[in-house]
Amino acid sequence: MTAQHYYGGIDVGSTTVKLVIMDDQHKTHFARYERHYSDVKAATEKIMKEAIAEIDSQTPISFTITGSGGIGLANLLELKFVQEVIACTKTVETLIPETNVAIELGGEDAKITFFGASLEQRMNGSCAGGTGAFIDQMATLLKTDANGLNELAKNSETIYPIASRCGVFAKTDVQPLINDGARKEDIAASIFQAVVNQTISGLAAGHKIKGNVAFLGGPLYFMDQLRVRFIDTLKLKPEQVIFPEDPQLFVAKGACLYAVDQPQTNLDELIDKLENGDDSGMHPSSSLEPLFNDDNELQEFRKRHAEAKVETRDLESYRGTAFLGIDAGSTTTKVALISDDNKLLYTYYDSNDGDPLEKTKQILRDMDSKMPEGITIGKTAVTGYGEHLIKNALQVDVGEVETVAHYRAAHYFDPEVDFILDIGGQDMKAMTIKNDALSTIKLNEACSSGCGSFLETFATSLKYNIRDFAQAALLARTPLIWAHGVPSS
Repeated sequence: MTAQHYYGGIDVGSTTVKLVIMDDQHKTHFARYERHYSDVKAATEKIMKEAIAEIDSQTPISFTITGSGGIGLANLLELKFVQEVIACTKTVETLIPETNVAIELGGEDAKITFFGASLEQRMNGSCAGGTGAFIDQMATLLKTDANGLNELAKNSETIYPIASRCGVFAKTDVQPLINDGARKEDIAASIFQAVVNQTISGLAAGHKIKGNVAFLGGPLYFMDQLRVRFIDTLKLKPEQVIFPEDPQLFVAKGACLYAVDQPQTNLDELIDKLENGDDSGMHPSSSLEPLFNDDNELQEFRKRHAEAKVETRDLESYRGTAFLGIDAGSTTTKVALISDDNKLLYTYYDSNDGDPLEKTKQILRDMDSKMPEGITIGKTAVTGYGEHLIKNALQVDVGEVETVAHYRAAHYFDPEVDFILDIGGQDMKAMTIKNDALSTIKLNEACSSGCGSFLETFATSLKYNIRDFAQAALLARTPLIWAHGVPSS
């Protein structure tokens, strides 16, 4: 009787690690799909130890590794690395050869492969709009997760247009829908439709998607309503839809198929390398200089910048005329009340929770509860994304463009100011001043990588709140060199 041979594939994706162990008949004996939260070693060790419960730790297995984050792990485990698109193509050609087009969505990537006389593959670049990370980000706006979004979409009736090129800008479309009372079920389905539109228009780029279409990757496996939107948009007949077993593991299965000619090892040996091996290959080979060499330098920096503070006065003891400023930003609302000699009496800064008008009313009620008798608000001005909404709803005296408001404040504190850089929730502005007037203004357009909302979302993906995230960054010893779009926007 011929001895059974086992082949293992490890797929290290942008957000998850997948492990599959198959035999030479392509039967799966073990499979796991695990989020790694940027700790690939720990997640890989965890699923390998889980595999030992089902497969003897000394069983000979041939392995290869694939995935966008797999090269470092391959070096640590001394295993062959296979490019993920090649691995997935191998699985499709082996297990579902009738496929004409394969659509695969991952945590931060999207791919379309056209099969035929020649193979043609399309993949997203530096933007993760329209991927699993985009869906996660949109789900938080509806106070749910990706699975909750899928359940909501099952009862949708209306599809709204939502941008999917950038997750931050998509919030600009979603938040007004929430504010206007649109059904969450309809918003959920519209988010899935945005992913479909981004995939078809951004990747297919005019290449017609026809014939038998396979749906692969975690998002398309876990969210059947996302598949529904693709099927409906592409007008596929039931017999043209290919939804294979374990489509979220197809890349890892491809690694198994490529392991056929690889030397054998076993789970015990791999776990030992994870725990005791040289993991230098999993760390960046080059990095930026640290922002601060130690905490003393950081404290000196803070001390120096603390000298430039806005003067304040006690609100409770103040009497006279005060002036109110409201900044209704894309993701936050700021309020400042100043005295007649331009000193701060009251400030408030908070997320607008997707409802800038209600947040502004809440802040004003808080301010009013703390204001003593004898204070008169002489005039109120509003600026920011929500300028027109707040001005009309609350009968505010003055509405001002935010760039002008920025310059007015900057000029007050430094009459010789010649450059202003502003990073907001979903926008960035660089302003040049000449002859006491704004000369040039440059803003970001289709991408909001690097903005506040981007940073907050990325911090959350690493299980940080934004304040702790910032503190960790300030004292980082080896800051990474990344393209602006790598952490999903």
